[in-house]
Amino acid sequence: MPPQMSLRAHAHPPTAADVLARLKAGNERFVRGEARFPTVQKEILASLANEQRPYATILGCSDSRVPPELIFDAGFGELFIVRVAGNVVSPGVLGSLHYAAIHLGTPLFVVLGHERCGAVSAALDASHGDGEQSAPIGRLLNKIRPALRHLPSGLSPEAELDAAVEANVRWSMQQIRETPEARARIEEGVLKLVGARYDLDTGEVTFYD
Repeated sequence: MPPQMSLRAHAHPPTAADVLARLKAGNERFVRGEARFPTVQKEILASLANEQRPYATILGCSDSRVPPELIFDAGFGELFIVRVAGNVVSPGVLGSLHYAAIHLGTPLFVVLGHERCGAVSAALDASHGDGEQSAPIGRLLNKIRPALRHLPSGLSPEAELDAAVEANVRWSMQQIRETPEARARIEEGVLKLVGARYDLDTGEVTFYD
């Protein structure tokens, strides 16, 4: 397969399992230092000018160190990406995700958190009564705080933050899964939703069960 040929160009649309395997393989190339992208080919840009055909939708954090296209070694038009601090779910985010599900038909949706997430760390501080934030940031943190209610007690600060990152990913997944549109498509078997965590130190992505 040419490097930038979309999976959706195949006669049969890819399954969520196909897409997840491709993301994992791309991350493995990235970690090994063998990434194939980015490459700019005029024919690829021309083919995408009138229609996008992404094979996966990613809800990720805005952190500049976590660019999904690079860590999954994906080319132009392959990923539909929504990025917001703390990978939080809001009406605008849900609208973008519903667009991807209904109009783009991507079979796989990934909520991608990352190691030492600053937004999650700030939400933890707020839940402990530490630190003051501006009103807009406070509203953002309030979208994360429900994820932190059931964290284990007695964890070290590092372990607590790591647990909070996973809990926040799962909280975002829960909010997406509970929408009527997502629930219907998951039940139909045409959409799969998974969570993942990017390791800032190694570049590896771990997918949650």
